[in-house]
Amino acid sequence: MNQRTLLITLTGPDRPGVTSRLFTVLAGFPVTVADVEQVVIRGRLTLGVLVAYAGGPPTGTGGTLGGLWTAVEQVAADLDMELEIATGTISKEKRRRGRLHVTVLGAPLTPAAMAGISGRIAACGANIDRIERLSSYPVTCIELAVSGADPVAMRAELAAEAALQHVDVAVQRSGLYRRAKRLIVMDVDSTLIQAEVIELLARHAGCLGEVARVTEAAMRGEIDFAESLTRRVALLEGLPEEIFEQVAKEVVYTPGARTLVRTLKRLDYRFAIVSGGFTQITDSLVKELGIDYSAANTLEVVDGRLTGRVIGEIVDRPGKARALERFAEQAGIPISQTVAIGDGANDLDMIAAAGIGIAFNAKPIVRQAADTAVNVPYLDSILYLLGISREEVEAADAEDGVVTPRH
Repeated sequence: MNQRTLLITLTGPDRPGVTSRLFTVLAGFPVTVADVEQVVIRGRLTLGVLVAYAGGPPTGTGGTLGGLWTAVEQVAADLDMELEIATGTISKEKRRRGRLHVTVLGAPLTPAAMAGISGRIAACGANIDRIERLSSYPVTCIELAVSGADPVAMRAELAAEAALQHVDVAVQRSGLYRRAKRLIVMDVDSTLIQAEVIELLARHAGCLGEVARVTEAAMRGEIDFAESLTRRVALLEGLPEEIFEQVAKEVVYTPGARTLVRTLKRLDYRFAIVSGGFTQITDSLVKELGIDYSAANTLEVVDGRLTGRVIGEIVDRPGKARALERFAEQAGIPISQTVAIGDGANDLDMIAAAGIGIAFNAKPIVRQAADTAVNVPYLDSILYLLGISREEVEAADAEDGVVTPRH
C-alpha cells in the first residue's frame, strides 16, 4: 500500500516542551514517525517531523487529516511559532552512495568561503544533507554531511577552494569507520610543542644559528634527516647532562595540546608520539600527558656529558612510519584507523602510511601530501576533524572539574 507523508516544520523561539507538545498531538492520529530533525541557532528552533500514513487520510481522536492539520496549527499558535506543512510520499529510492563528512575550519569563516565550498560540492554532483556547527571559538568549525560524491574528486576540488578562501577543509568517509577507536600518532617538535628541542639544546651550547640552518634544510627535505641529525648532534658535544632538566622546563606546549590529549584519552583513543628529538625530553612529556606509546632518539652521555652521538637506530622518516605500524600492532588497531599528525618532511612516510594524514601548520611539501591540512594555531582543532564538538569537550571537562582553556 502506498505510504503518504506529511512534513511538519515548526520555527520559532526555543523553549522547553516544544517537541513533547507536538508529538503528544500527533499521538492522537494513526501515523508513524519517518524522520525527525531539530536544530537551535541563537535561541531559535527549527523542528521538522516527517510522519507517514497508509492509504487514505488518517483519522483519530482529532478526526480526519484536516483534524490533524488543525491540531498542529493550534500547537503552533499556542507556542507563537511559524508552521509549514507539506504533503508527499515515502521515497523508495536507495540512499545516495558516496556519503562523506566535510569539515570546514576558518578563523574567521566567511560567507564567501562557505559559498565557494558549497559551490564546489554542487559542481561535483553531490548533495549537502545536513550542516552542523562543531565550534564557534577559537575557530569556527562547520561539518557538512554530503552524499553522492566521489571522495577523491571531492577532496581535490575542496582542497583547491580551501587554498583560495584561506580555510582548512577535511573530507572523510561516513559510517562506522569514523566512529571506531583510533590510534593518534603525533610528531613532537613544532607540533605537540612549540619549539625544536635540538635548538633549545643548541642555544645552551652556543651553536643555535648553525643548528637552525641544518634543521630548516632537513624539514624542507633538502638533506637527509639522519645526516642532518648526526651533524647537529655533533655540535652538542660537551654539554652537561643536567641540561636536559633545564630544557624540559623551557618546553612550551602548542595551544590546545593538553585538551587534545585529555579528550582523546577520555574517549579511549590510544595516543602516541614519535620524534626525531630525544628520549631525554620526550619521556617527561609521556609521563606528564599520560601518552601510551613513544619513540625518539637517545643522546649518548658518558661521564655526565654529551658525546655528540646518538645511541641505537635513528628515528628518521622511515623510522617514524615503522613506529606507527608498531604502535598500531601493539594497540590492536588496524592501520586504516590510525591518524598521523606532523609538520616536516621527516613525517611524510608516517602521514602516507596512516589512515588519515594531517599536516599541522606544515611545510608546503607536507600539506600537499597529507589528506588534510590544519593551519590554525590550535592543536585541539583536530578534534573537530574526528567529529568531536567544542561543546562536548567543555561539558566533559566540566564533569571532571577541568577548566577548558579558551586559548
